[in-house]
Amino acid sequence: MENPNLNYIKELSGGDVTFEESILSILKKEFPEELALFKKNYEEKNYDESANNVHKIKHKISILGMRKSLELASEFENELRTGKTTLHKDFLNVLNKIHVYLGC
Repeated sequence: MENPNLNYIKELSGGDVTFEESILSILKKEFPEELALFKKNYEEKNYDESANNVHKIKHKISILGMRKSLELASEFENELRTGKTTLHKDFLNVLNKIHVYLGC
């Protein structure tokens, strides 16, 4: 699985370091909250709400340039909507990589 990176953010920013720092600040603030909410809903077996959480997290996965992980997240979101959870462990690995990368 690939690692998070700032390539897309740098491309968007056009060299505007303030913009890059702003995006990273938002990611560092929102990601832990969304991660905690996902884990809570998943533990409570509220898979529809978990799927909604995954959908929101997918945007951050995309911004961090993780294309394969984005595909996995989309598959997991669809899986959750049918009550299946086979991709849970793989999705958690993606979330852990992001968590470590962002340092939050």
